[in-house]
Amino acid sequence: MVRYLAILLSILAGVASAVRAQVSASVKPYQVVIKGGHVIDPKNGINAVMDIAIAPAHDMQPLAWGQALSPDQEGRIALVAENIDPGLAIQVVDAKGLYVVPGLVDIHSHNFWGHDGERQMNGPRGLPPDGFTFRSGVTTVVDAGGSGWRTFPLFREQTIERSQTRVLAMLNIVGEGMRGSRYEQNIADMDPDSTAKVARAYDDLIVGIKLAHFSGHDWTPTDRALAAGRLADIPIMVDFGSAKPYLPLETLFLEKFRPGDIYTHCFGGNSSASPDGRESIVDVTTNKVKPYVLEAQKRGVVFDVGFGGASFLFAQGTPAIASGFYPNSISTDIHVESMNNAMKDMPNIMSLFMAMGMPLEAVIAASTWNPAQEINRSELGSLSVGAVADIALFRLVEGDFGFWARDGKIAGKQRLFTEMTLRGGHIVYNLNGLVDPINAKHISN
Repeated sequence: MVRYLAILLSILAGVASAVRAQVSASVKPYQVVIKGGHVIDPKNGINAVMDIAIAPAHDMQPLAWGQALSPDQEGRIALVAENIDPGLAIQVVDAKGLYVVPGLVDIHSHNFWGHDGERQMNGPRGLPPDGFTFRSGVTTVVDAGGSGWRTFPLFREQTIERSQTRVLAMLNIVGEGMRGSRYEQNIADMDPDSTAKVARAYDDLIVGIKLAHFSGHDWTPTDRALAAGRLADIPIMVDFGSAKPYLPLETLFLEKFRPGDIYTHCFGGNSSASPDGRESIVDVTTNKVKPYVLEAQKRGVVFDVGFGGASFLFAQGTPAIASGFYPNSISTDIHVESMNNAMKDMPNIMSLFMAMGMPLEAVIAASTWNPAQEINRSELGSLSVGAVADIALFRLVEGDFGFWARDGKIAGKQRLFTEMTLRGGHIVYNLNGLVDPINAKHISN
């Protein structure tokens, strides 16, 4: 009898232990704790080794690919502090030796992919976001003009609503969008009223107006983009084509632009003394940034990289960075051609700017908090408590690296590699499995 009683007590003790473990797991307040990483959060002035705790969303079930996250699926940052108890989390990420930063915000991408259109409008040059964002630490993209007012509903249905990446849009002033040259030169299809109407109707998704690739010495396209921007109360982004003579940037920056308007491909242009084509911001005769450019940046004009396939020159970028002129935002202009060219992805461009002399902290700011402000989305680009837990972890590797563009190459001693990306608290990219347990039950609020 005593032996049976002992067995019974042992069984009951085991059951109680299992129940306690289950209860303990169920009451853990955090889904994820990121331990021991070097946190850089420009908005909040954090640049130190810290831990980050992520509170679960109302619905933390595994994400379904091909479906955008709902607000109920987005976990939020609960705490940023030293030495958070890892026992309070379902999963713990070992971030020792890594940089932990807000999820990158790429404000110049091309994601209106498809097979029925042309170029970057429902065409083969666009890229489905999720395959190319998370592996680069990017959690938010802005499609830069792929759709116009006429084609935006299709872009919303086809891409925005089917992507775990947060996809926003700069609406092309051309109603058809970025369908190709003969469409982009059609001034008659640049309708400020229709463009602004659609932008206002989808103000949760449309963050700006894009003018792209128009060639000719004519300010009409710029003026119509500005008119749409004023009507919708959002910034415009300008990507000039070629002109004979070129449209002077001093006029664009100091007479046309409002504070907050964006000049992309800021280190591109002719980089020559030719009066034709597209003007550059560095004077090649003095190798200095032109004075009106410095004035424009002080007045609030935004200078965006938009590296692209051939829209960056070391002849422009190197002297600008050496003089202390930094771009407000770093962006890719990613499409099928540029991703397999010198550009590649955000970590590559960020590393390139570091090789030119831009400090890591400034590079992170230009890839997170700065672009979030440029598109008037101050809830993004930071690790503030209460913010959606969009987070990127990078390993900064020392070595001998090379970076190139269409006008040459430079050497660098550091390169950023993406280790992990979290979107709304969900681990959506994990290079080396630096989380324990690797697969865990999700909890919900």
